[in-house]
Amino acid sequence: MQEDSFRANVYPDVDLIGTLDRCETVPALVGDSKNLLIVASLGGATRDAAQICGPQQHFFAFAGVMGGPTMTGLGLALAQPKRRVLVITGDGDLLMNVGSLATVAVMNPPNFSILCVDNGRYWETGGQKTHTALGTDLAAMASGAGIRKVRTVMRQADIPAAAAFLREEDGVTFVLLKVKPGDPPKIRRSTDACQTKFRFHQELLGN
Repeated sequence: MQEDSFRANVYPDVDLIGTLDRCETVPALVGDSKNLLIVASLGGATRDAAQICGPQQHFFAFAGVMGGPTMTGLGLALAQPKRRVLVITGDGDLLMNVGSLATVAVMNPPNFSILCVDNGRYWETGGQKTHTALGTDLAAMASGAGIRKVRTVMRQADIPAAAAFLREEDGVTFVLLKVKPGDPPKIRRSTDACQTKFRFHQELLGN
């Protein structure tokens, strides 16, 4: 009770949740994924990636590990400078390792983009509010970390410009997509970590 009272006093009437539908806006933002290598965090972001990529295997999906996709994507972008790497993450995942944004900014590979799908919820564990529903701005944190190209998408009209922004090649781009709480795409996928790694390895090396 004390915690709830404190939160209400510090953040009166604050509920900074988006209104966009992730099932529609994430595919619209990413567009044709054939020339991308995608790293997705667990939960909704993985289903977003699966919806975008379809039967293709050019995405690596985390399962049971929070906070890893951003640094994994950075390493992949540095190792594969001729391929465009996109990390699709969620607010809960990024909050687990927000310091990774500083390293991303310092390394600043031109072939690396981050799309954070922010629904203000830990949706996989019951829909509890994350910090972004109570005032934390991950776009501001990305800018503060030193990432120079940062954009927030809150309206349908923002999507075309943001889609082009994700593909810019002069340094890292970071897009914060504010969506409403709700179920991600209903996509079935394997959660076998070895199989996921093997299939992505085949796609990456072409054998």
